Amino acid sequence: MSKRDYYEVLGVSRDVGEQELKSAYRKLALQYHPDRNPNDRTAEERFKEAAEAYAVLADPDKRARYDKFGHAGVGGGGAAGFDPSTFADFGDIFGNLGDIFGFGDIFGSGRRRRGPRRGADLRYDLPISLEDAAAGTEATLQVPREEPCERCAGSGAAAGSGPETCPQCHGRGQVRYQQGFLTVARPCGGCRGAGKVIRNPCSACRGNGRVARERKLKVKVPAGIDTGQQLRLQGEGEHGPQGGEPGDLYVVIHVQDHAVFRREGSDLLCAIPVSYPTLVLGGTITVPTLNGDETLHVPKGTQGDARLRVRGKGLPHVSGRGRGDLYIDVKVAVPTSVSSEQRELIEGLDRLMPQRSFEPNEHGDDDSRPFFSRVKDIFG
Repeated sequence: MSKRDYYEVLGVSRDVGEQELKSAYRKLALQYHPDRNPNDRTAEERFKEAAEAYAVLADPDKRARYDKFGHAGVGGGGAAGFDPSTFADFGDIFGNLGDIFGFGDIFGSGRRRRGPRRGADLRYDLPISLEDAAAGTEATLQVPREEPCERCAGSGAAAGSGPETCPQCHGRGQVRYQQGFLTVARPCGGCRGAGKVIRNPCSACRGNGRVARERKLKVKVPAGIDTGQQLRLQGEGEHGPQGGEPGDLYVVIHVQDHAVFRREGSDLLCAIPVSYPTLVLGGTITVPTLNGDETLHVPKGTQGDARLRVRGKGLPHVSGRGRGDLYIDVKVAVPTSVSSEQRELIEGLDRLMPQRSFEPNEHGDDDSRPFFSRVKDIFG
């Protein structure tokens, strides 16, 4: 059976570039890899075919000979054109996909990470008051984390000794074996991939090289910060094993609910009862802010569901430029009891007010009584 054209195998044009060629091969390798298609001879053949095509086209000299002479220019028919040495570094072919699908272990990638690993990142949830969010604050944190053992200086070995090269993997951290034309690598069981073993472990950390400690930290919380926003403290996470660099600490902010104000971004909302005469005739009222009371002018004829704005009395923007506003939701202040004199005045006002008919209410009743008569029924 004649061999298929290598460009056709990979589904690319003859002027394909290096990155596009590699991308096409990755796609086919993932699709037909034997680990994903066990006992599927067709998939195995397609995988080998794609690998052979890529081995030739990824090499500039072989590709030039193939373009000029075809299969004969790279060794003739059969598998002679497939050079397994081209695949010495599958980490370069698969990139980060090797970590996702485990190809780094399968192929024994030459780009496997060696040496100390970075420590884990940590999260700390910090509740603060609305006042602290408005003004900014400095908080003290108690953060438990893994730190290098002082007794063994993080080596994990007792005094007078040290880690030794693993005799099973000879310090490589992995063992390899041949499976068909693939070289399969797995983490060494003797050293768990570290390449070193500790014969005489430190008594303080029991060979781990790290111990749990609580660290006291101070963090500055900027004014205007909101719930869900994070502060990153670089290098304040857990220290890595074997002297690896520490991770980061992420402080997640939670602004607590306030008894008076409700927050919407950098704006504050507050409901204030206002007497009916003030709404009708206009006047001034005292409103609370986070920095003390303020006087607010109420225009005459203000409706009972109006919203009034006090500029610049909200929270500062966390960027440091400008601040939000305070919005006052007006609520009509209706007394629950009145004196006889107040009653006479209200009834006199009721008679002087323009009579207004109402449409049938939600119960279908045609209630055309004056406004104050209905208000008196509602509030007793």
